[in-house]
Amino acid sequence: MRINKLLSNYGICSRKEARKLIEEGRIIVNGSKCIQGQWVEESDDILLDNEKLLPKKKVYIAFNKPVGVVCTAASHVENNIIDYINYPEYIFPVGRLDKESEGLIILTNDGEMANKILESENMHEKEYVVTVDKSYDEEFLNNMATGVEILGVKTRPCKMERVSDDTFKITLTQGLNRQIRRMCKTLGYKVVILKRIRILNLYLNDLEIGKWRYFNEKELY
Repeated sequence: MRINKLLSNYGICSRKEARKLIEEGRIIVNGSKCIQGQWVEESDDILLDNEKLLPKKKVYIAFNKPVGVVCTAASHVENNIIDYINYPEYIFPVGRLDKESEGLIILTNDGEMANKILESENMHEKEYVVTVDKSYDEEFLNNMATGVEILGVKTRPCKMERVSDDTFKITLTQGLNRQIRRMCKTLGYKVVILKRIRILNLYLNDLEIGKWRYFNEKELY
């Protein structure tokens, strides 16, 4: 694999940050300075700052994101999720939950696990509780469940459950940009509150807004 991917899989840094380490000459592979995009094997002799490169202990965090926090590791973005949590080691958010939404998001240093969750063909479930700006009927539920045309495609069939006259639960197996908001808008509704409560087998439960907790990989699968 490329050195950037190895560093990400080991929980050392992002692939982008890996490029900077290479530029600064801080990575040595089998006695020679690493070059950009270099292919490596785990059996290679790889040094970072003259110390043998070893995998970091995997970190898995469940965070109840408040409205207003932005799901990016980019330090120049105001209210970014990394600054908000202020974790002492390298972690990154898995996927996104838009700024206006709240609820469950995963942060980790495990690049392989993140890729498995994000690959849309894996059909991983994510569950949300959504409140819209007016009462809806059975036709709305059926239309949402069978698929809505957004962004030039029809959304995958999804599970819908009525909670109240203006609130429902929706379980998706894909993650198009602002998907639920776009689906509702197409059908004439505006999302007022959007909260993610589950990713696979990881539940938000009673985790307070703005708080996080560790979980183990078995909680996901």
